Amino acid sequence: MVQDPIKIIPDLIRLARPVHWVKNVAVFAALIFSGLLFERNVFLIVLEAFFALNLATSASYVFNDILDRERDKQHPTKKNRPIAAGRIEPTLALLYSCTLAVMSLVLALSIADFFALIILLYLAIQVAYSLYLKHIAVVDIIIIASGFVLRIYAGAYIINAHLSVWFLLCVIATSLFLASGKRRAEFGATGGSGQTRKSLSKYTKDTLNAYVSMFANSAWMSWALFAFFESPHAAQPLWLFLSEISKATTVNKLLMVTIPVVIFGIMRYEALIFQEKTEAPEKVLLTDPALIISIFLWTGIVLFIFYGGVAI
Repeated sequence: MVQDPIKIIPDLIRLARPVHWVKNVAVFAALIFSGLLFERNVFLIVLEAFFALNLATSASYVFNDILDRERDKQHPTKKNRPIAAGRIEPTLALLYSCTLAVMSLVLALSIADFFALIILLYLAIQVAYSLYLKHIAVVDIIIIASGFVLRIYAGAYIINAHLSVWFLLCVIATSLFLASGKRRAEFGATGGSGQTRKSLSKYTKDTLNAYVSMFANSAWMSWALFAFFESPHAAQPLWLFLSEISKATTVNKLLMVTIPVVIFGIMRYEALIFQEKTEAPEKVLLTDPALIISIFLWTGIVLFIFYGGVAI
């Protein structure tokens, strides 16, 4: 059946899952924490990398939906996806996925050869995940988390930035927290049925609860350690002026101010996990008022600390 290219454009956009591109904002992390956010040339390079990652992630989602179309038909919400609902033919979807992947690699090559290799590695991992690895309990969570780590590393590589070991540990722990939370919510939504995902039948609710709690604790603790050991130095006029009021403003632990915000954000997200509302983390992060406020507050404090009068 020949499909009208005009009528299927909305479904092609939906199939690419642009809402998931929010995950790729992680590529800006190294730029922000290296103090280079307002360096125009550097920012534009990272922005280009962001678009390359968007194309790569969309390619992987389309490929996954092709393979999962029969299982998605059994899922309460995934059954409405374009391929599962029969609005886009698998052959067209495969061509679409390959096109997005090639575009991503071409754009990545224009930035750096090694960045293109990172994109290629990401795509290879996602293909392996879609074909087999997603069916293996625990491995599926680790693979999901690895995507976040690759995004952070890619952002650091293209600007030649150093990533603190504490920051990397925080990224790993947070990624595992989000991934295990996604599985826990999916488990709750389907009752642990293996009809929609084979690996779910190999988990128990208690096991997933333990994973969520373990990685939640690891996430905020590793951030606290990063804030303690890696805060920028308070040495610019703004902080020197404030030091006349309180010596606390001159110590090199400024990022520790964000710890309560991080703890609140993790507690809120964990509460949503146990309410089975985090099967799609990107949607929760964009729609839950408490999380949105905590993210903006955390971001504002970090930006103020790094760009409001400190020396790195």
